[in-house]
Order: sequence, then C-alpha cells, then structure tokens
Amino acid sequence: MTTTQNIQEQIKRYLNDNPSGYTVKQLSVALGYDTAADFKQLVKAIAQAEEEDQIVLGKDGKFRIKGNRSTLTGTFRANDRGFGFVQYDPNEDDVYISREHTGSAMEGDTVEVTVTSKPEPWNNKGPEGKVVAILERKTGRIVGEFFPYDSKRREETGYLGYVVPQENKIKNIVVYILPEGVQPVEGSICVVEVKEYPTAENPVAMTGFVTQEVGHKNAPGVDILSILYKFGIPTEFPADAMEQAEKVSFEIPAEEIAKRRDLRDEKIITIDGADAKDLDDAISFKQLENGNYLLGVHIADVSYYVTEQSPIDREAYERGTSVYLTDRVVPMLPQKLSNGVCSLLPNEERLAMSCQMEIDGTGKVVDYDIFPSVIISNQRFTYTAVNEILDERKRETREQYVDFIDMLEGMKKLHKILEKKRKSRGSIDFDTNESKIVVDEEGHPLDIYVVQRGVGERLIESFMLSANETIAAHFTKRNLSFMYRIHEQPDPAKMLRFMEFVTTFGIMVRGSNENIKPKQLQQILQHTEGEAYNAVVSTVLLRSMKQAKYDSEPVGHYGLATKDYTHFTSPIRRYPDLIVHRLIREYGNTEDMTATKEKWAGKLPDIAIQSSVTERRSVDAERETESLKKTEFMVDKVGMQFEGVISSVTKFGIFVELPNTVEGLVHISNMKQDYFNFIESHMVLLGERTGIVYRIGQRVKIEVTRADIDSREIDFAIVEDQEWTVYDEEMRVSTKKKNKKTNKPERDQKKTGKKRKPMKKKRR
Repeated sequence: MTTTQNIQEQIKRYLNDNPSGYTVKQLSVALGYDTAADFKQLVKAIAQAEEEDQIVLGKDGKFRIKGNRSTLTGTFRANDRGFGFVQYDPNEDDVYISREHTGSAMEGDTVEVTVTSKPEPWNNKGPEGKVVAILERKTGRIVGEFFPYDSKRREETGYLGYVVPQENKIKNIVVYILPEGVQPVEGSICVVEVKEYPTAENPVAMTGFVTQEVGHKNAPGVDILSILYKFGIPTEFPADAMEQAEKVSFEIPAEEIAKRRDLRDEKIITIDGADAKDLDDAISFKQLENGNYLLGVHIADVSYYVTEQSPIDREAYERGTSVYLTDRVVPMLPQKLSNGVCSLLPNEERLAMSCQMEIDGTGKVVDYDIFPSVIISNQRFTYTAVNEILDERKRETREQYVDFIDMLEGMKKLHKILEKKRKSRGSIDFDTNESKIVVDEEGHPLDIYVVQRGVGERLIESFMLSANETIAAHFTKRNLSFMYRIHEQPDPAKMLRFMEFVTTFGIMVRGSNENIKPKQLQQILQHTEGEAYNAVVSTVLLRSMKQAKYDSEPVGHYGLATKDYTHFTSPIRRYPDLIVHRLIREYGNTEDMTATKEKWAGKLPDIAIQSSVTERRSVDAERETESLKKTEFMVDKVGMQFEGVISSVTKFGIFVELPNTVEGLVHISNMKQDYFNFIESHMVLLGERTGIVYRIGQRVKIEVTRADIDSREIDFAIVEDQEWTVYDEEMRVSTKKKNKKTNKPERDQKKTGKKRKPMKKKRR
C-alpha cells in the first residue's frame, strides 16, 4: 500500500527533476494518481509536504521544491511612503521591505535580501525581508530644484547648495551639490550626475554635480521639459543626425520610382487628427466585381531615408518612439523627415510601403501583396470630418467631400465586417476614457475633456490591424527572422483571482485559469454590459492582463486573439515599425535568404527589448505630464463640488474619477461616516456600523480639498448629503436608499442602462 510519506517522496523527486513547477492536476497525471481515491491521497500528501515546508505554492498555482537560500537577489521597487518590495522571481510573491530595512536602496537597484518572515498565504501576507547589500545602482542622474547656500555655508561644507529631487520616491533624499560642474541659480531645475549614493548610516543624503540647467522652475514649459530630462528622453538631435537630415532631398529620383509600383493615379486618402503633422498612413479602397473588397494600406517608407547604422538610425534606436506630451511632441526623427519628406501630405509624391489586401464578406484576407510604391494622397481628411459624414451625416460636410462619399461609405461597411470578425474570434475590447488637455501659450491648462471616438477613428484602427496581422502572418509562414508585437497569456495566479472575483456576480467561468481563452473573457465583458458592476469587472480584468511588448518570436497577441501580429503602420514615430519596413525591404532584395535571416536573428532580440523599454519610458512620461497638468487644472477648483465615479478601491481609500477624467483620492482617514473595512475579494470598502459600501463604478459627489502640483496629488472628500449604497451579502448591484431610522435598505431602484464610455486608442 502506498503511504502518504511515499507519495511525498515521489512528489519531491519529481519536482527536483522538474524545477519549473507543476499544478496538482499536472502532478496527478505525471505520477499516475488519476483515480478519485488516488487523487485524494495525492492532495493529502501535497498538503502535508507544504505544511512541513518541503514544497511551496507559487503565484502561478504551481508547486516547487522549497529553496534553502538564506538570501535572495532581485530588483527593489520603492514606494512613496518609504517602504518597498523586492521582485526576484515572477512566480513568487515579492518580498516586503519596511522603511527601516531598505538599507538605502533606491528605485530599480539590484539588491541582496535576507528573508526575515515567511509568507502567510492564509492571512494574505507575503514574505518580509531586509536589504543586506546593494549590488548595482540604477539611478545615475537626478532632476530637481536647486537651493543655494550663502558664501559662509559654501565655505564650511564645500557644497554650492542642494537639490530636492522631483521624483516622489526619493523626495526625502537631499542631493548636495559639488562645485565641479555647472553652477546653477536659485530655483533652477537641474540635471545632477550622482557621485555618492546614500548609505545605511546616512540614507537621506547624496552628493553630485550639476551637468545641465533645464531652466527656471517658473519659466513656461520648464515643468514638462524637466519630466523629459527625468526620464532620460532626448530633447535635441545630435549634430551628425541633423546634418544627415539636411542632406535629404524632397525630390524622388526617377530611378527609384522605376523600381516601385506606381500608384500615383490611385484614389488615396489620409485620415488623421486635425493637429497631426506626421501623417504616416494612407488608404485606398475599391469594391471588386466578385463582391470582395480591395483595401490598400500605404505607409510612409521611412526605411528608404533612414538606412541601417546611419546617424539618424542610431538616434531613432535610442529614442525608440516619438513622445506625445500635452503641448509638444518629441519626435523620433528630425522634423524634416517626420513632418516633411516622409509625411504623406496631400498632393505630394511620396515613397510608401504598401500592403494590398483582398478581403471577402466575412473579413477574411483571401489574397494580399506587400510591395514598395510611390503614391500621391488626393485628400487629407480629419477624424472630425469623417465622423460628420458617416456618423452625423452632416449635409455641409457631405457636400464638401461629395467625390469621396461612396469610398467612405464602403470603408465603413468593410470596417464593420472586420470588427465583427475580431469579436467573433474573441478580441477583447476595454472601454476606457482618453482625455484632451487644452493649454495656453505658456502651457497652463485651460480645459480638459473626453475625446469621443467615432467611426473615423475606428475604421482606421480596423484597417491598420488588418495590415499588421497580414504582414506578420506572411513572415511567420516563411519562417524568417522578424519583429512581432506580442501580448502573452495572462498570469495564471492573477487570472485565478479574477475568475474567483466574478463569481461574486454570479458569473461562472469554465476551463482552467492556465489556458483561459480570450473569447471567454470577452463573453464576461459582454455579460456585464449595461450592468452597474460592468466597470468593476472591466477594471479587475484589465489589471489581470500582461502588458504588450515587442519580441522576435511569434508568440501571438492574446488581447486581439490573433496568432500573428506586428507593428508596421507607424515608422515615423515607432522604431519597431521602421525595423519591419527594413526587413521587408531586405528580404525582398536579397537572394541569400539564409544569411539575411541569421543576421537579423542576432539583432532582433536586443532591438525588441530596447523598443519595449523606450515604449514604457514614453508611457511613463506621458502619464506624469498628464498628471501634472490635471493637478494644475484643479488648483483653483479647491472647495468646489463635483459628481464622479469610483474608479478604484483600496485599503487606504477610494479613487474618484470626474467626467473630465481627473482623478483624486478620498483617503480612508477622511471618510467620517463610519469605520470602513476593505473586503479584497469583492473590492469594496464596507462600513462596520452603517453597512455603507463603496465599490468601483459607483457614483458619488465629492469636494476638492487639495491639489498639489509638486507631488501631482489631488485629494477629494465625500459630500455626505447624498444617497448611499448599502452592502448586501449576495452582492446585488441595485442602488439602495437607507431608512434613516432603521439604517436598512428601503427599496430597490430600477436598473438603468448605462452608455458605453468612449474607447481610448490602445497601444496594441
């Protein structure tokens, strides 16, 4: 008879030989414990081995042999309040580091940690530790405001003064400025090269010297400029790149045109935002005699002008992407290219890389061709004009563009077909708001509003997605080295928590959290449409997904539910797209396909990593700039009241989003109605005495109490003169009004349908 001890030994031997980890189900199959009785024995043995600390359950739901390491090495992630976490294994919980035990570690540092407290999963508590060594410093320079010393203090200390960092995570650190660099003036925003880092003995002091003055803190535009310097985003092009750009001719050589397919007589249009200058995509469209559609996506051929390892190419690699901030664009390419010779301006001959697709009535690409071309855009449309023609059917606009009405109507029809096809295969669409911040000449915010996305924006998105998929599939089939845009399967542990969470609303998800299909998640979102809990389900699902990135392997795009995907359509503003164009050109011009494939196999992994890193840098800079301007916009709104929607619920309070997308925190210490407990499984704050509940998607009235530009923090307070939602055990989502005498719900209000929020253009 097999004993529990024997099964434990089998489990440990198997996990020793297979350190990547296995679920209970996988272990039952691998070890042959697949009958009901045997499986019960296996579960008992696993539980006992875990209790005896011989094996450990990871975040991904897999068991592994418990390591005997006394120390761990990982990346320190700082919190604004002084504590932090160390990430050391994607399958394990991060190690919590208290303020007292950070050992002067800073954001991004590689550290060595001693674990001082084991995790307690039953209490939802992870491991705790202490930083014992800093192996590598991440931060080499700091951006902040300079405060000078007087002559006496300078002589006593040897420092010119000190800089207070703009980064919230190191706000408590003072950077003393040595005299060997630039000597700034008071109030100047400076770039500081770090010379000495904090120590365990003195964790709040650093030394360095100023390498550059960004400008005075009150000068127009310096606030955003300092964000660019903070993230290391270049603001000027090197001399050799500018020199190369100046030599670029607007005239296209006749011999180059002769090598390309001539589409100058085709009816081709561009559709972009009204303020766009870097027009990199154009469309042609026809309905064929067989009933199919011929869609042409014509993209500016940047690779013709930006050759491999040229000065502009090296700089574009470093930048990775254009950065779009509130009042400016930091382009990836010099403006002569981005806004000039490469931009598909109307009535100008331009070189393009074209993807022409024949698409049937179901949205299937039945034939395609990819080729270099020369085009002339016949008309530049704005999204506003297209929406007025197709959505609003505005008479004046339709008369103005009468020659293009049939073309646009046909494009709308094809878009609907492609959209239906994406939905049928399981493409996941999240409803999110995108805001537009209007500023004056000095950069001060005047207004913030939500950008509405109409059929114009959506049809261009559909056509770009089709071209990206077609090109990626073409190179995957040929088994050539290529650049892909990937979105991996969600983390099993996060997906398991999401699946458990939605059961709260009576939604049962079939299948395993390890291989859940996009279609299943799409169906969950469809199930919640029009329900009050739609917002909470969408938010939790979005947080359960991984970030899209670039890779040299065709892993597929989970969110779009497609096996092959790339970025081909924006080479003016994204380096990976430029690389895709370069690959198309090189594979098309070579006879030695093997040598070309091997060459790019060695280069593409590094390019993919660099492109993903610079994309995240751009997103972070854009997010911080938006936060800065939104905070500035709310400064004169302190004391005013607004209605908003709860966008997030945490143990320390609720975040409320106003209709213009401005978000503020109602800290739990300022919620005076009751003592509130955070119920993580339902993502609600519950009043202990009153039963008042706060959940995502709930409407509340708030008062603005603080808007701090330096910290980018906006604080709200709940206005108490309003109806409250009362918690009920079955988590029904109808709003309930309390009887003031009994403190119990009086009646259910009728459910009301909710309009969908406008969609934000995503970084697919």
